[in-house]
Amino acid sequence: MDKAQLNKQVKSGRMSMIYDLTYGRRRSFIYVILGSLLAIAIDSMIPQLVRFTIDNILGNREVPGYLKNIVSAAGGVEYLRNNIWVLMIVFLVLILSAVSLMAVRRFFAFEFAEYLAINIQNKLFSHIQKLPFEWHVKNQTGDIIQRSTSDVDTIRRFCASDSIDIFRCIFIVSVSLTLMLSMDVLMTIAAVILMPFLVGFSIFYYKSIAKKFKDADEAEGSLQAAVQENFTGVRVVRAFGREQFEIDRFDEKNNGYVSKSMTVINGLANYWSIGDIIGGLQLAVVMCFGVYRAVHGDMTLGTFQTFYAYTSMMIWPVRNLGRTLSNLSKATVSAKRIHEILVVEPEIVGDIKPTDKNYTFGSIEFKNVSFGYNKSGENQAELKPILNNVSFKIEKGKTLGILGSTGSGKSTISYLLTRLYDLEDDNGGEILIDGVNIKEIPFYDIRRNISLVLQEPFLFSKTIKENIISPNPSAEEREMHHVANVANIHEAILEFPDKYDTIVGERGVTLSGGQKQRVAIARMLMQNAPVMIFDDSLSAVDTETDAKIRSALKQNTTDSAVILISHRISTLMHSDCIMILHDGIVEDFGTHEELIMREGTYKRIYDLQSAVVEEYK
Repeated sequence: MDKAQLNKQVKSGRMSMIYDLTYGRRRSFIYVILGSLLAIAIDSMIPQLVRFTIDNILGNREVPGYLKNIVSAAGGVEYLRNNIWVLMIVFLVLILSAVSLMAVRRFFAFEFAEYLAINIQNKLFSHIQKLPFEWHVKNQTGDIIQRSTSDVDTIRRFCASDSIDIFRCIFIVSVSLTLMLSMDVLMTIAAVILMPFLVGFSIFYYKSIAKKFKDADEAEGSLQAAVQENFTGVRVVRAFGREQFEIDRFDEKNNGYVSKSMTVINGLANYWSIGDIIGGLQLAVVMCFGVYRAVHGDMTLGTFQTFYAYTSMMIWPVRNLGRTLSNLSKATVSAKRIHEILVVEPEIVGDIKPTDKNYTFGSIEFKNVSFGYNKSGENQAELKPILNNVSFKIEKGKTLGILGSTGSGKSTISYLLTRLYDLEDDNGGEILIDGVNIKEIPFYDIRRNISLVLQEPFLFSKTIKENIISPNPSAEEREMHHVANVANIHEAILEFPDKYDTIVGERGVTLSGGQKQRVAIARMLMQNAPVMIFDDSLSAVDTETDAKIRSALKQNTTDSAVILISHRISTLMHSDCIMILHDGIVEDFGTHEELIMREGTYKRIYDLQSAVVEEYK
């Protein structure tokens, strides 16, 4: 999908997204609308009550025909004139009724908005879990977090308040104009003569501020990404003395965000100022024209007061229309940014759960596999070649070692095998598991049966125990201790004050590199998968520990197909077969004994590493 198609789909789908996510709470929104209508109807009766009191009770004007029966039932004009408290009670009842309805309206509005926000966040998180690994690589974590938090909160605030204000503005203007026209057409014209300017200015402001809000949101996302990246890489920052550089970098992004935010704030300040001026002028027109007509006997004092009240009722909602529309603009931008994520095609369709089929994962075969990464992320044809016609096969219970220089495609093999990336087309060859094309096997089944430990493993900021047993939360303590012993980490854990209940910190920051790798290996062993991939995951441990772990692994993985990726010959030398990769091409195959007997990359690296070992003995 190109960028133009994506924008079109986002624009057409974001409102339907909001509508779909309100399922189950749409009745609350109806209650909000009904509450607003009733509150406005009661509010509009209050100026009429004041008008009636001034003109017909305190004044000498005759009571209108449609009110005569009501006045008679209340005791007549004289009674009401002598007992004005009766009208005060009616006045208070109307006010309390309107306030109560507004409270009910707010309750249902906030309930509706909170429900919508929860639905959006749940849908976003669930959808992001199913997106391709490639999407996560191309998008900044800070920006994703900002869309999942700040943008959702913007929509929540708009639905809780501003969306209702749009309906209130329409209702108030409609009711007020209808009542004013029924009283005095000429005065009604005077009461709305400047309203078109206020509405026009609000619409103009809404259109001009939309892009500024988008720029501010994107700047905030970039700022959050920089903060998240800095905190995550705090070790690297400290190790290389890059604190001042990071401070300057943050300062630059923060100033950029503040600059764009100030542009929005200046726009808001200009709008409020001009809106106040237009609103004040409109009230001045009503005041001057109304006083003039009342003095000359063309309208009563009660009617003048009622027009002033209705004009005030209309001005502030219309004046707030620009703010409401600007918040609509912010909510629209936020909805677009959220929908941009939701329209991305997920790699996993449906629920993330195992299927009924039983895949054994006995043998793995790469047949003439060629693969490349997108350079730009836009043009699918523009690929950076990584693997070129790679073929190998590994049987259950066997170990395949893979050796190669950086960028030779070693890790790409593990990514393809776990379907973090897929082969693009038929010309890319095939990956077979027990003779079945890997694309025919559901993602969940693949990742449940193929475990992977990376050179830089990720640990959750929980306890060591919670990290190890995460693949099998119901595992017994003896199982946890067993896999920790195999990974040669059990004794080290017992030296911690809290032992297995030690909090590892964010991304395992409280553990050394070797300890993190061994905890990750223990976690992988807890999964007990039939296929295990060690992607240079022993690089941070010394050779003695490396040998102990491999020896324990060999005894405990006799039923698994194991792939060992490493730069160390000592790690690979006991593998059943070793594959040498060079620039994405299989250079050689064989056992350790066979490879050191022939000239090539393996023998050269073996000689170099052996020489280093001899030198330091």
